[in-house]
Amino acid sequence: MACLGVFVAYLPVTTVSVSLPAIQRTMGASTSQLSWVSDAFVLPMAALILTTGVWGDVHGRKRVFQTGMAFCALGAAVSLTSDSVQWLWAGQAASGLGAAALLPTTLALISHAVPDHRERGRFIALWAMSMLASLAMGPLIAGMLLEHVGVRWIFLLPIPVSLVVLAVAAFLLPDSRAPHGRRLDWPGQITAAVAVTAVVYGVIEGGADGFGTPHVVAALVLGALSAAAFVLVERRSSSPMLDLALFRSPAFAATSLVAMISFLGLIGFFFVLSLYFGLVQHLTTLEAGLRLVLVSGASLVVGVPVGRLMHRVPARTMITTGLVVMAVSLLSLTGIDADTSYGSLAWRLVLLGLGTGTVLTPMTASAVSAVPHHLAGMAAAGNNAFRQVGAALGPAVLGTLLTTRALDALPGRLSDAAVPTETGGHVLSVARDQGLGAVAGLDLGTATGPALGALSDSFLDGLHLCLIVSAALALLAALVCAFLLRPAAPADRPSSVTVTGATAPPPPRTAATPAQEEMQRTP
Repeated sequence: MACLGVFVAYLPVTTVSVSLPAIQRTMGASTSQLSWVSDAFVLPMAALILTTGVWGDVHGRKRVFQTGMAFCALGAAVSLTSDSVQWLWAGQAASGLGAAALLPTTLALISHAVPDHRERGRFIALWAMSMLASLAMGPLIAGMLLEHVGVRWIFLLPIPVSLVVLAVAAFLLPDSRAPHGRRLDWPGQITAAVAVTAVVYGVIEGGADGFGTPHVVAALVLGALSAAAFVLVERRSSSPMLDLALFRSPAFAATSLVAMISFLGLIGFFFVLSLYFGLVQHLTTLEAGLRLVLVSGASLVVGVPVGRLMHRVPARTMITTGLVVMAVSLLSLTGIDADTSYGSLAWRLVLLGLGTGTVLTPMTASAVSAVPHHLAGMAAAGNNAFRQVGAALGPAVLGTLLTTRALDALPGRLSDAAVPTETGGHVLSVARDQGLGAVAGLDLGTATGPALGALSDSFLDGLHLCLIVSAALALLAALVCAFLLRPAAPADRPSSVTVTGATAPPPPRTAATPAQEEMQRTP
């Protein structure tokens, strides 16, 4: 049931990503609005994962699992019937809320059923493979549907699957709760949701309107203040949503930071690559899906041996190696252009998938196994929250970089292509006001071909910058892992309060939280 839950939760990620050019054409969306199509799904996941993890601990994980499945079906139904990009945002947001309920709950269900951390790793590997299978199937499903029906039908599949899983869960899924009597932490939940939402909103709107505009500055300041308030609230709470004592475990702290950095680069890369397939190579959705599936497919294939090697090869070695492979593949993609063939692109994408598959399973298993199984729900929610914050910022950050660099390069590219000055000014005005995709629909007479060539060249300038940034983020995550994620040892299990190369003072015995008490007791 956990594997089915995470499959449904992640199905919209690549299904929508590969369909972005079709969504742009159908609904006339700008690049900024397209960013919100992706982030309307990812943002609720990032903002509410911690909240739903607490709800599962308090009210029962089976109930939260079923609620998540219901929201996935509801969101898909709203997206299926949407007639504007705003309604599509609403449907994506509902699906994201359902995914937020499913991700920590499914990992917590596994941890409850399999208390032994070594045995648990095998089941977490299956959970991760189910996620990768969903990411692999998404582009193919979208491509085949768009060959015969409209773009809205890509949202059909989650509805029957969610309803069937919801019905089966009512009879087969056992329930569980946190044994320490956790309570809802409303101040922590509110400050976390506000912080994530404000930061992502500020980054997206800053890319469209400029980071000096009042509403963008206000959003970023609000995000920073809310994040600071969250830390203060959690330090004082007797039942925190995310006990900061968890970060005394080097494995949990390192994997959470690596998850955020790596997913920022990876999900942002998927966003800009799907636009490259549509705007530069002019591929159909199915053709783009057959290329994107190479990444998820390779990750799925490598997931099997990685799951078997987790107890033989240190997690630090596997994760660091995978991140370096990802960085190499991203740098190799800077050599692509408008005429890059399928074969030339394929080996680069397969290499990226191999690196991703090597990272995902040990990263998740290390985070959950770094704490006692009683705290697995909180650890799973925390690790997933960091991952989804990175995933939410990915399209926003890289979409902003792509648009800014492409618009800066477009005037020079138009001039190089000998596009008349008046026509070039019109193209530039449309690109700035309506997005790069709007230029592809312009009828400029004899200047249409040169103008579209200039658009492709300027887009490639932006894409190459995004690839370099993504590779740098992967290398940064590799450095974090190499220095912070130490090999597991009995004394380093969750009771350890050591940090890199030193030992921190033990937590105070007064007003100790359940997580702190458990981490002090656990050998």
